[in-house]
Amino acid sequence: MTEPLASLLTALDLTDTGARTSEDIFTGPSQWMPLGRVFGGQVLAQSIVAATRTVADDRSIHSMHGYFLRPGDVNLPITFSVDRIHDGRSFSTRRTQAYQNGLPILSMIASFQTEDEGVEHQVPMPEGLPDPETLPNTADVLADVAHPVAQYWAGERPFDIRHVTSPVYVSVEGEHVAHQAVWFRTLGELPDDPALHRAAIAYASDYTIMESVMRRHGVAWGTPGLRAASLDHAMWWHREARADEWLLYVQESPTAQGGRGLALGRIYSRDGRLVASVAQEAMIRVPS
Repeated sequence: MTEPLASLLTALDLTDTGARTSEDIFTGPSQWMPLGRVFGGQVLAQSIVAATRTVADDRSIHSMHGYFLRPGDVNLPITFSVDRIHDGRSFSTRRTQAYQNGLPILSMIASFQTEDEGVEHQVPMPEGLPDPETLPNTADVLADVAHPVAQYWAGERPFDIRHVTSPVYVSVEGEHVAHQAVWFRTLGELPDDPALHRAAIAYASDYTIMESVMRRHGVAWGTPGLRAASLDHAMWWHREARADEWLLYVQESPTAQGGRGLALGRIYSRDGRLVASVAQEAMIRVPS
């Protein structure tokens, strides 16, 4: 197991403190990040794990809506409080608040459901895209970039991420379009726990989705003076999938205005099943 993947599993292995108010309380570590701020995907995934710990084993998360309230500090652990809002015949609803220094950094509501049958359809997976094995990984793309953030992305993230078109790390190549596609999977095999895989997919869903906004305006991550931050994140799980097998993340941005951009995403398994849908609004400010 790679060190970045071990770090991911450690972050998602929350501790039940035994403390009880009217809510369930868990704690978890913060993963190191070069700029000192907690990665949004990490706290999202941890909040999902915390909520999952409080529902029956036959209920799986199918949707979540979260707001990033404050930047987290990687030097501090995170406390998660879970409010058991409702348990019905088929659905359970939970609210998770993530805290540092007594202040909430994320607030999330999630819904869980027992397995059920019903009508079914999906938007098909795009055709004609290159296989991930034919594309360079982040380590290849950023190997010669000395910036500490670039080096972290190249070698210390727990996911292998491969852009179907050229990435937007340093520059935006080609036509400035409001869409892109990315293959991703963990750097190694994960345990056979479906709940862990759902949380890991949520973790990775925060990496690149705002790039569909950035690509449209020719803004790279390395643009001097760029200020970008996720504001909220919504996700719906449709079908089971493994985070350690290749997943295709198709992303598009329908609009940007007022210093904010909206991005939508669909995540497919390699055999074409629609696994999850994602929506995120982000603050994106570029010096004029």
